Amino acid sequence: MTASAPLLQVRHLRVEFPTRRGTLLALDDVSFDIAPGEVLGVVGESGAGKSLTGAAIIGLLEPPGRIAGGEILLEGRRIDNLPADQMRRVRGRQIGAIFQDPLTSLNPLYTVGRQLVETITTHLGLSAKQARARAIELLAATGIPAPEARVDQYPHQFSGGMRQRVVIALALAADPKLIVADEPTTALDVSIQAQIIALLKRVCREQGAAVMLVTHDMGVIAETCDRVAVMYAGRVAEIGPVQEVIHRPGHPYTSGLMGSIPAMDEDRERLVQIDGAMPRLTSIPTGCAFHPRCPRAFDRCHEQRPELMKAPATQAACWLHAANVAVVQGGVA
Repeated sequence: MTASAPLLQVRHLRVEFPTRRGTLLALDDVSFDIAPGEVLGVVGESGAGKSLTGAAIIGLLEPPGRIAGGEILLEGRRIDNLPADQMRRVRGRQIGAIFQDPLTSLNPLYTVGRQLVETITTHLGLSAKQARARAIELLAATGIPAPEARVDQYPHQFSGGMRQRVVIALALAADPKLIVADEPTTALDVSIQAQIIALLKRVCREQGAAVMLVTHDMGVIAETCDRVAVMYAGRVAEIGPVQEVIHRPGHPYTSGLMGSIPAMDEDRERLVQIDGAMPRLTSIPTGCAFHPRCPRAFDRCHEQRPELMKAPATQAACWLHAANVAVVQGGVA
């Protein structure tokens, strides 16, 4: 694998939920790459498919959800079709996961040190003494004060921000190549958010890990990410460098998202809003799924579904750019 090769490749990912009333298509033809050392933000409204994409990558889809098509490759190796026991080893050793609520990731009956040591010995094969020393190093690296003492404390003895740092230490315990962070700062106050963001950026920079950051907070995206993928109704609506997506969006949905963010240097009485709501999985419209809410929709938007194509500064799944450029095959440049 060359230095420029993607660490993670998601190709035409399709996730379905079989039900008594039919099959719900939750993710439809999702494609993107993440390079080593890169932070890719995934943003969109609730129900857009952000967290589901992360769950599919780390092999934690809730039944009856299933991957019905496409491929997920980590360092060129396909991982979406691995047996559960093999995927469990990949998830601990090569992929680290950080979730929104740290209490769901920590066992309240065990000290944080025991949980770290168990993870380290399982995946790195160190002795108990070596694993404990590494656990203390990880707590110190993630900003836990007095790690030698706190390593023997229980999760309830930590504040919310400190518990999230412990979860990050757990995710980093085996030096993973990829970190999937699902809303890691949502439950934290703003000052703690900034510290967690700085920590993720430092880890990415120092360890060369790729990070997929799932969030609905564009402030976190702008501060943390190199690129951003905007999702809508189970598909990638736009993807590109974060500053280009924020300042020169190519998709009307992205423009609406950006317009809904208050700006400190502007005096506006009302923020821009996107009329309507995202469609249910049972009633996704034909053509572009966004067309019922789009102020710039025309006939083709109602009839044909657009693929990602080159926009002025990004790639956008929007027919507004069809006259100028060819469709980008596979969803990536």
